[in-house]
Amino acid sequence: MTVTRRRAGGGIFSITAATAAAAATAAITITTISHQASAFAPISGSTVVHRAGTSLRTAREVSADIVDLSSAAEMGQGGDQWVEDGFNDANGSLNGQKQSLSRLSIDDGQIQGPGQVLVYDTSLRDGTQGESVSVSCDDKLKIATRLSTTLNADFIEAGWPGSNPKDAEFFSRAQTELDPVAKSRLVAFGSTRRKGIRAEDDPQIKALVDSGAPTVCIVAKSHLWQVTDIIRATPEENLEMITDSVSYLTSLGVRTFVDLEHFFDGYRHDAEYAMQCCQAAADAGAKCLVLCDTNGGSMPWQVDEMTREVVERFPDVTVGMHAHNDCGMAVANSVTAARAGAGLVQGTINGIGERTGNADLCSIVPSLGLHVGSRMTCKDNLPNITSVSRFVDETLNRQPVSSAPFVGASAFAHKGGLHVAAMERSPLSYQHIDPAKVGNEKRILISELSGRQNIMGKIREVGVDVDADDVSARATAILNRVKELESFGYTFEGAEASVDLMILHGNENYCPPFKVLDYSAMVFDTNLDSASRVLDANSDVTPHENSKTTTARATIKVRTINMDDASTEKPYIDRLEVSDGNGPVDALASALKQALMPNHPHIEDLELVDYKVRILDPESATSAATRVMIEFRDNSSGEVWTTVSVDRNVISASLNALVDGLEYALVDHGCLLHDF
Repeated sequence: MTVTRRRAGGGIFSITAATAAAAATAAITITTISHQASAFAPISGSTVVHRAGTSLRTAREVSADIVDLSSAAEMGQGGDQWVEDGFNDANGSLNGQKQSLSRLSIDDGQIQGPGQVLVYDTSLRDGTQGESVSVSCDDKLKIATRLSTTLNADFIEAGWPGSNPKDAEFFSRAQTELDPVAKSRLVAFGSTRRKGIRAEDDPQIKALVDSGAPTVCIVAKSHLWQVTDIIRATPEENLEMITDSVSYLTSLGVRTFVDLEHFFDGYRHDAEYAMQCCQAAADAGAKCLVLCDTNGGSMPWQVDEMTREVVERFPDVTVGMHAHNDCGMAVANSVTAARAGAGLVQGTINGIGERTGNADLCSIVPSLGLHVGSRMTCKDNLPNITSVSRFVDETLNRQPVSSAPFVGASAFAHKGGLHVAAMERSPLSYQHIDPAKVGNEKRILISELSGRQNIMGKIREVGVDVDADDVSARATAILNRVKELESFGYTFEGAEASVDLMILHGNENYCPPFKVLDYSAMVFDTNLDSASRVLDANSDVTPHENSKTTTARATIKVRTINMDDASTEKPYIDRLEVSDGNGPVDALASALKQALMPNHPHIEDLELVDYKVRILDPESATSAATRVMIEFRDNSSGEVWTTVSVDRNVISASLNALVDGLEYALVDHGCLLHDF
């Protein structure tokens, strides 16, 4: 029998193994077989034909031309065909080619959604106002580079240079540390001039000009009550502040956008004055009127009506949308605004932002590109959006939201047995798109709710070559084991590496790449005052000689492949290692890695990024069963995986999870042993 293992990069390799034995031994042969094609084959569908247009059309006309999502842009109904071929040229014939917004300019007139939409990222400015979100200048530069090169965002709002030294430093360093393309997309944020002062004399307006950003976005009040009661200006004075600020900036050749703060609330309060604010900005030379749902309380039908009104009233200026998520409507409102004619959408990566967050570009951009059929500069970069999402979370030290649409780890995860069975026949049965379109992947979850199809899908995913007659029985046996283990406290939904190993261990010809022969862990201490130990460990002052921090020492003996001496009679070698650590688990992890690295140098690239312990039966007190989950990361590839173990001895549970995590890494790199 052959064990076939699928590699993370998409190819698979075959492992020829002889009979398994009690201990691990010699090397195996790895042969690349093929690269796996996508499970989603192109499905032909009807082509959506649009009327010819020789001039700018109203939002209602554009809306009439766009076929509803449920009928035309639905997955499997010619959605890609629509995006590529669905728009007519000026002569009414299908042009048959993609058009890139990189060849369009917001300076040339109104860009109108939903046919064409510009993507404006404000993660580095508005996003940083979110609770517990903080980013250094160095990290800002890294994120700006990724937003430009990997996502291909049209505009990157990077900060308010007139408000804090960090943002001023960013724009200064950006001139020499960012590439020309990234610099051309930078936006500096600010506000209209203060009352009673000329724009050229306002320090924060001057900071915008000095930033060197080719585009600035200034916030202006468009709600009459906010004008009179909050900033305590007269209605006329506020209009003059808008006109003076925009006129001054445009006179210097700076592309200027205006964020019309509280626009939707202001429109409901006094529609005439809200439109006067738009008129003042447009007449002064603003290239984009950004309608802001600042308090996040607007509903999609309100956004639709008001956006259409502005688009029709100002046919020479692009209208934008800036939504907040206080009612959970930010993404819906953004897509609705684009469908109503807005040609620019603002948002943040992963929806970070003040209060409940901003509109999430990781949902808006794929929705517009894959379902609405909008043409965007970044559409060809959609397969990178998941990596951008996770890069931003990692840089900001945030825990990714697994349930996030499109980019979350659970976005294409399937648990119900009936669902998985249907997806075995067609992946379209329970997925709205191919996950690869956004750089994500389908996952089959294993739990007590799973059916045989879940396990069979997982067997194929792992790449174990099982006879067709045997796969059903094998899946049933593994499923029964999963259900039994979960009854004791295991959970495999977040520990897929443990499931993969369970499947491999169920193959009689599989042998693990190493085996722990025995281990011991010892903790010794002279100071039982935990508070003083913590203080000493985090102090720059040398602790008192009688106040030593906790010390642990672990000894471990491992049998693994012998790579040092090919002439030896034994193809394996036993290694004994000792290591100290901050605790018994830390010491065991260090000793285990030391024992394996001489023969498996790839282990050095592995990092333990999370360690969770949960008491399963607290009523049992100190003899309670504990569940340990450990998350690993391969720093060379970025791959992350998790293993789980349950035991009444927390040290044993921890070591079992450690062993599984390192075994998974070595198996994925082709390090298998056979023939003891």
